[in-house]
Amino acid sequence: MATDPRLARDPRRINTPPQPPPPPPPLESIPQQKPLDGNNGVNGDSRNPTIPHDEGGFKLKFCTVCASNQNRSMEAHLRLSLASYPVISFGTGSLVRLPGPSISQPNVYPFNSTSYDTMYTELNGKDPRLYRANGLLTMLERNRQVKFGPERWQDWAIGKPRLDHRDDRGSAGVEAGVVDVVITCEERCWDAVMDNLVEREGNLNRPVHVINVDIKDNHEEALIGGRAILELADMLNAAAREERDRSGGEWRNGAGAGDGGASSFDDRVPDIIAEWQEKWPNLPALWSLAWF
Repeated sequence: MATDPRLARDPRRINTPPQPPPPPPPLESIPQQKPLDGNNGVNGDSRNPTIPHDEGGFKLKFCTVCASNQNRSMEAHLRLSLASYPVISFGTGSLVRLPGPSISQPNVYPFNSTSYDTMYTELNGKDPRLYRANGLLTMLERNRQVKFGPERWQDWAIGKPRLDHRDDRGSAGVEAGVVDVVITCEERCWDAVMDNLVEREGNLNRPVHVINVDIKDNHEEALIGGRAILELADMLNAAAREERDRSGGEWRNGAGAGDGGASSFDDRVPDIIAEWQEKWPNLPALWSLAWF
């Protein structure tokens, strides 16, 4: 049947080609910091960018904690050390557990005595394709350039000099075996740390801020969490420096007057965390003041 040629000019019958979708927004650029060894990241890993920091001046001492001292606490340990913060790290589990070929076959290691290098060599010998694909070998490559091996929080002798850890990244400044801030990466780790501090009964009579930043235990979330923890550390350190300079005293020289502004800093910590939480709403935070 013939078609009326006038209908061809009907705009409703014209096939308009679809418009291409708008281009994606540009990726956020993160300033790079030159690491201590002069590379653009640990072992050339460009996934570990850091923000430039002043290497001099007063620095709070930090401790990062997760379950096995492998992923989240070590990413935060690395970032804090590259920003020139004194830092140590621990795990709260009974054993170090890494994924294996199945859920029922994890790779299990003891704390304190097994090096990251040993774990890397063993897993690389077992199934390099599997453990490269799931990120374990890359994680262990990072870890073994930070310190010897995973340490257990419950075995830490608080206040005992850590002279055998001089080669660890971030070890300068924590030789005395005490820190100002403990940052856990999971609520159950925060609970374990708090319970353990209660059991220790605070014999040193030294305040310590225990903060939990809840981070999912995967490599991508650990990178985000490490950046967030570094920002929190910067905010806490800036406030501590202000109070110390204002008082003109030595930091943590004792409770009350004469403590170098530490008491005033302690009062400011909840507000600092609240301000930080507004920037990082997907990383729920907990806080408590405890005692070593």
